[in-house]
This record gives sequence, structure tokens and C-alpha cells, in this order.
Amino acid sequence: MQTAFTDLVGCTHPLVAFERSPGVVVEASKAGAFGVLAATAYTAEELDAQLTWIEGELGGRPYGVDLLVPEQKVVADRDNLVESLRAQIPQEHIDFVASLMDKYDIPRLPPGSASHDPTNTDASKVGGLLDVCFAHDIGLIANALGTPPADMVQRARAAGVPVAALVGKPQHAERQLAAGVDLLIAQGYEAGGHTGEIATMVLTPEITDLAGDVPVLTAGGIGSGRQLAAALTLGASGGWAGSVWLSTVEDVAVQAIKDKFLAATSSDTERNRTRTGKPARQLISAWHKEWAESGLSALPMPLQPMLTLDAWNRIDAAAEAGHAGALELESFFVGQLVGRFTGIRTTRQVVDDIMTECHARLAAGARLVS
Repeated sequence: MQTAFTDLVGCTHPLVAFERSPGVVVEASKAGAFGVLAATAYTAEELDAQLTWIEGELGGRPYGVDLLVPEQKVVADRDNLVESLRAQIPQEHIDFVASLMDKYDIPRLPPGSASHDPTNTDASKVGGLLDVCFAHDIGLIANALGTPPADMVQRARAAGVPVAALVGKPQHAERQLAAGVDLLIAQGYEAGGHTGEIATMVLTPEITDLAGDVPVLTAGGIGSGRQLAAALTLGASGGWAGSVWLSTVEDVAVQAIKDKFLAATSSDTERNRTRTGKPARQLISAWHKEWAESGLSALPMPLQPMLTLDAWNRIDAAAEAGHAGALELESFFVGQLVGRFTGIRTTRQVVDDIMTECHARLAAGARLVS
């Protein structure tokens, strides 16, 4: 199936597999979709290793990278970044997270346990990650939050790499187009992770009308061939799918959260700031209820992730071991699509199922007007 998006990046199917798991990225691209690695959680050294592995597995097939490049909202001493940022976290927030871990009896991690860099969402870290990305043969670079900085666009131009950006309303699209992006991703309210407040069915045609010759992908609720066909019918050049890959064999989530996904309905998610500091849709758990009852407001990015990262590492580890308190708190970013999770499939099977149904739905639609 050929669209403006497949022409832009050189893949076979107009379907993006956006995931933090390198295995999903590889298997999706091998199956003809376009794998995009969510890279923000990695240090520069870790990202270099992951991209090296991905390229070795793909043998020249195209793939992309997505970074979280937020506008700088927090003033910090860049020479003492961690200490400067931690000093801005109120003690009452620190005490609340500690009390929550105690209330649910969440064990501490053993000394030396692996953990992500808590400052990776600070704007000062982006340059090093971009250095790594442009040292590899990436086929797309996307900014998941806000307008790509001018130097990011300039570097991509010099490297011949298309730039994509997510938008949640028409005003976002206008800014992204002015910045010179090559691809817009219209992410609706029902999507997992950071979203706006406009539903996908409404947002997609608004953005395609603004975009002109710039291709648009639909994000939010893309998990089946019917939904991809709907996106194409609305004028998009393809679908940007994220949540559906959380129900795959290759996804790295602990089994405890996959089990919670399989038991969830489409009403069991909410947009909430308590994990990243910005509205992000995730599975509702005791974590969110405790924060709501505390009356505390979430801190701006990157302070909120710094506050909660160790807690989430502890929750994940304990939940995987079957710890009752951790299972109550356990959650992850996921869209309303979670209500349609019925089992665990391979990434290739998900791609094949989506594209087979999409072709059938588009053919059936054509018969309606023939």
C-alpha cells in the first residue's frame, strides 16, 4: 500500500510501531511497517548500543527514533544538574512518595540495580541523544512533545532525515509547520502517553486540512485494520500506533502489567500528570487514587519524573515478583485501546492482522460506491 508516508520513509505498510522495546521496532520493520524507538529513557551510550543492535538486525530496512524534547521550563545549574534539580523538589512531595512506598510495603531495590537517567527529560540532555541518532542510519526523527528546536531541524536537514512532530490541536500543527517539519502526527485524546483533549476522529481531518502537502499520520486508537482504514479515509497517510504493541511478545513490560492490561476495559485509563508532570494517559491504579487524595499537584518536567522514577522501578520489580501492594500500584502508559486487548501476539502477527483487515475494509468501502 503506497501513501505519502511510505514514500517519505521507504516502508511497505503505512503503519508505525512506536515502542520503547527494540525487539518490537525490529520485528515491525521486518514485517513491512515502520518501527520507531522511544529513546528518551536511554542515556547516550545506551541509545548508541540499542541503535547498533537494531541496525544489525534490520540489515538496511528503515526505522526511526522518537525523542521527548520539552521546552525548558525549570531553571537549573547545568554544571550541577542533578543536585540543582533535586533541590527544587518540595520536601512534602518527597515525603508523600516515601509514605506511599511504606504504605504498600514496596521493597527497596538491591544496591547497583539498573535505572534510567532521571534527568533525561531535561532539555540540556537532548544534544547528546541527537548526536547518537545522527551518527546512525535512522530514517526518521520525531519529537513527541512540543515544537522541535531549530537546531534539531537543521541537523536533520543536513543528514537528510525527515522530521516528525506530534500535535494535539490545530495551533500545534501551525507551529510545527512553521518550524519546517516533514510529517505531522495527529494524536487524539484517546491515545496513550502525552495527549491533548481533542478526539482522533475530530483531530485528524483538522490537521490534514492544515497540512497541505505535508503528510499526516493518525495516532490514538490505532490498533486494528478497521481503525487504520478509518485514518486513511479521514485523509491521513497512515497510522501511528503505540498501545497495541504493549500486548506483544517482544514488548519489555513485566508480565504483571501485561496481565493488568488484558483485564482492563477502555474506561480504565485516565490522563494524569503524576508520572511525568504533563498530562499522560495511563492505566488507573492505586497510585493515581493515592495522589488524588493527597491534594498535591504534580511538579513540572523533569522534576516529577525525578521524584517518581525510583518508586516506579521499585513497583515494577516487586510487581513482577507477585508482591500484592505493588500489583495494586502497578501501571503504565496506555490508551483507551487497552479495552480491546484479548491476548499476547507477536509483533509480526499484529502487523499482518492490521494490514489484512485494513485492505479488506478499504475494499469493502470501495464497493459501497461502485
